[in-house]
Amino acid sequence: MRRTFRTVVAAAVTAAALVAGGTAHATPAGPGVTGRVLSRTTANGTDYILREVTLPPGQATGWHYHDGPLHGLVKEGTLSHYDSTCETDGVYRAGDRIQEPAGPDYVHIGRNLGDTPLVLVVLYVLPQGAPFSEDAPNPGCSFE
Repeated sequence: MRRTFRTVVAAAVTAAALVAGGTAHATPAGPGVTGRVLSRTTANGTDYILREVTLPPGQATGWHYHDGPLHGLVKEGTLSHYDSTCETDGVYRAGDRIQEPAGPDYVHIGRNLGDTPLVLVVLYVLPQGAPFSEDAPNPGCSFE
């Protein structure tokens, strides 16, 4: 499985420039946040979806969680990641990997605080038919 994940992510980074774009179906994301599906397959009731997500400078994903684990790679820019305590739980730069656990106990937001676009390649491992993310209210942080 580990080797397969690396192979899928490597293929996605290579193929990203060849796939048509679309609007992201994320939680209340900032203007201009987009996502495009690079690959999708379903096996044994689990969807494996590879997406490229782009956040313009100054924008964010909105507060959310996922119904399954997420594995990502920062392709360009810097991701500032915050948990529901309003504290950063990581700053990820180009080439860095990120993993997010599943469930409503892991509400978080991704922000692009830089001056260049943030591009992520993300593998979603979700129950079949589940959305990419589930909306969550702001847990009381001074930012969205």
